[in-house]
Amino acid sequence: MSDSTEENMSSWEWAVETEDRGERIDKFITDTLEEDVSRTQVQQWIKDGNLTVNGAAVKPNYKLAEGDKLELTVPEPEELHVQPEPIQLDVVYEDADVIVVNKPRRMVVHPAPGHYAGTLVNALLYHCKDLSGINGVMRPGIVHRIDKDTSGLLMAAKNDTAHASLSEQLKQHTVNRKYLAVVHGNVAHDNGTVDAPIGRDPQDRKLYTVTERNSKHAVTHFVVLDRYGDYTLLELKLETGRTHQIRVHMKFIGHPLAGDPAYGPARSKSITMDGQALHAAVLGFTHPRTGEQLEFEAALPEDMQHLLHVLKNR
Repeated sequence: MSDSTEENMSSWEWAVETEDRGERIDKFITDTLEEDVSRTQVQQWIKDGNLTVNGAAVKPNYKLAEGDKLELTVPEPEELHVQPEPIQLDVVYEDADVIVVNKPRRMVVHPAPGHYAGTLVNALLYHCKDLSGINGVMRPGIVHRIDKDTSGLLMAAKNDTAHASLSEQLKQHTVNRKYLAVVHGNVAHDNGTVDAPIGRDPQDRKLYTVTERNSKHAVTHFVVLDRYGDYTLLELKLETGRTHQIRVHMKFIGHPLAGDPAYGPARSKSITMDGQALHAAVLGFTHPRTGEQLEFEAALPEDMQHLLHVLKNR
């Protein structure tokens, strides 16, 4: 598969492989695209003639044949102007190039459908005035993300030079990212590594799963910090940074995150948190201008501290 972007247009090309033959084309496109688009939207693109197979238009129920050449070209969506908002930020570090913030749980990082206000980007635009433009007007300054229901440290770039440097560090896996998490079950090994590829869940495209199909390499290292019978406190270090990586990997090894609304079991009476018990506790990187090694820590938020207190005193 390859994708390319022309002015005001995005385009993708695929060659159908053996394992995909016989699948409906609308389902294949929906499952394969990394962009968050619905099957209804894909069907509309097909009806509008934006998708061709071997150079010809098809219907949404077309069944793929091995060797088919698929081409999809769609116009870029118009981006809304993101408004600065006077939202209080927990700033851990800031200079002319970089800002590191301790994001609270329930805050969305950047505007997206259903969340155009109240995001970290809205707050950063008000606080900083200057942010890098590499990721466009919807994600200014944003180098990496953490989930809405995950708290903790996140860095943003104030100019394009800093953005390029931080992005390359992430790509080269030299950024030190450590998380604290409470998971279900008694993790038997004191430490370990989960090396398992992650892709969209074919049963629910809003979620991710460990799969060999249309997936990306993903590695998570863990160390047991404490055990509470049927729960375990872990420190996790990300080697890669896939969407929902820790949540998916912990579910994969049979220890989903406590309070996780998407990947965890039904709520337990011990869990009173609003979201998964996951906190980005350590963030270290090389300063893009000075070359200095910087590392920051953020203490557990009150809700996770309360959870650990409950588990210790049951």
